[in-house]
Amino acid sequence: MMERGMVEIFKGIADPRVGNAKKHKLEEILTIAILAVISGCTQFTEMELFGKERETWLRGFLSLENGIPSHDTFGDVFSAIKPEELRTGFMEWVETVRQKITDEVVAVDGKTICASKSVAENKKAVHVVSAWAAENGLVLGEIATDEKSNEITAIPKLLKLLELKDCIVTIDAMGTQREIAKTICEAQADYVLSVKENQPGLYEDITLYFSTEQEQCEYAKTAEKSHGRYETRECYVTTQIDWLAHKENWPGLSGIGVIRSCTQVVGKEACETMVHYVIFSKESMSAAELLKTKRAHWSIENSLHWVLDVDFGEDSMRMRAGYAAENMNIMRHLALNLLKSETSYRGSINLKRKKCMLSPAYLLKVFDCS
Repeated sequence: MMERGMVEIFKGIADPRVGNAKKHKLEEILTIAILAVISGCTQFTEMELFGKERETWLRGFLSLENGIPSHDTFGDVFSAIKPEELRTGFMEWVETVRQKITDEVVAVDGKTICASKSVAENKKAVHVVSAWAAENGLVLGEIATDEKSNEITAIPKLLKLLELKDCIVTIDAMGTQREIAKTICEAQADYVLSVKENQPGLYEDITLYFSTEQEQCEYAKTAEKSHGRYETRECYVTTQIDWLAHKENWPGLSGIGVIRSCTQVVGKEACETMVHYVIFSKESMSAAELLKTKRAHWSIENSLHWVLDVDFGEDSMRMRAGYAAENMNIMRHLALNLLKSETSYRGSINLKRKKCMLSPAYLLKVFDCS
């Protein structure tokens, strides 16, 4: 089954090398790299070390005609591969394991890889916009830009790469743009978009409405206590928006909502409050469903960004040559997806990676989980 999985997908990636640089097969370099990343390796030197320590085991399914690639070879390959090539292979694999779930929340959000910035080379940090399928627990796709402000142009490109039919796409305020709403509707999906001051007219109308009319709206509330924190969320929604100025300019717009959260930390008197205003396209969206949808959106921080920073050490990775930062981001996303897709062991991502490092049999199971 492995030969029909990741190795086969890696074979379809265009090799940027020429001549004697092709000493090692590209699919074998990529296979060793992803196995190393799954097992906790972060640098090209560690990939070489992993390969040499596991060489006998690797020869069970790789030819390794010229032995284990050097760390320079790993670096050169990841600097040269076009990210579009690796991204296509990544998304091909995702679609083989993704379960189609009606109304699944797909959260879209950006994250900067801090260590990819180089002042000496006048190179900006790579900013990656990712799509996270909350219920599947998978990164569906990602696209890189060189500035956070470029999210507005990157998001439509990413959305057009994804299968979004019957999903609910959630995006923070930067992505609350008419063209993005249109792209989502054209994909036969719904949206929940945050509204802040970057859409001043819309923001003013919605905030004024909920400050005077919220008691006439549908209402839902949740309360949760976890890790010494007690949090309540109250939500009001309405689909009666004929009064909303320029409503017709927002494709598919069906309603507006507000979520007010209050977080109380045990031992502290002060309560941290936050207010989130949104627009949505789903005609039947209830207050309870909006609460659930926004909670799923926020999972991208804890289940993706936090894991990449803490478990994978993403922000400390100083890979700046060529496309290395972008390509290694894709490999980390792939490693995370593979680890999440293997469910026989119920440990955390960190424990799963340690288990992969200690157990070649389990590592192979994770790698071949499709």
